[in-house]
Amino acid sequence: MQRFQDKTVIVTGGGGGIGGATSRRFGQDGARVAVFDMNLEAAEAVAAQIRADGGQAQAFRCDITDRPGVDAAVAAVVERFGPVDVLVNNAGWDVFKPFTKTEPAQWDKLIAINLTGALHMHHAVLPGMAARKAGRIVNIASDAARVGSSGEAVYAACKGGLVSFSKTIAREHARHGITVNVVCPGPTDTALFAEYKEGAGNPEKLMEAFTRSIPLGRIGQPNDLPGAILFFASDDAAFVTGQVLSVSGGLTMNG
Repeated sequence: MQRFQDKTVIVTGGGGGIGGATSRRFGQDGARVAVFDMNLEAAEAVAAQIRADGGQAQAFRCDITDRPGVDAAVAAVVERFGPVDVLVNNAGWDVFKPFTKTEPAQWDKLIAINLTGALHMHHAVLPGMAARKAGRIVNIASDAARVGSSGEAVYAACKGGLVSFSKTIAREHARHGITVNVVCPGPTDTALFAEYKEGAGNPEKLMEAFTRSIPLGRIGQPNDLPGAILFFASDDAAFVTGQVLSVSGGLTMNG
């Protein structure tokens, strides 16, 4: 039997690099995958691939900053696939500038997507999980939350907030049998990282610097993340909660 047979899984930002790789892996492992993304076309492409490979998946357009939209999307998932067993909060956005070069409107957008959006998703699924006394939540933060990252001050603040929020929710809902854990990617070859490189002004030099600084000698790929995410979502991690795991090729080894 596959690990996630008959489990309903929501992956936010599921049409992107890490989200797409994670959605496909859940599909391969038997889950009913709800691919959430603002870009419905990208979400549809991921869901279609899962179905072509013999899995179950459906795309849902969802702007996680819009609470009524979140509630409607989660309700549609429950109607289509049944109660939500696993939530992976992966959707994110960044702007790559020194803090003093950013504007309050950018802070608002960063906070809305990277922190408030995840709160919306938790608030929408936790009551059902608590009522059933079961559930897994995996939040995708960033190594920027653990050690900081130049040019990503507000993003790092949001992801740091997500880490502390996750630990608190893990404590509040342990009595309900719900686990909440965090995966922190390091530099990963996604569309967001491509924007980061372009914003730095010298992408090739930046790539060389990152590659030299990572002990395993390469930038992460989206497929490097699903193993850790699915572990936290699985019964193998039933006694693991409130934990933070860096997936960064050894770039950050402290704590």
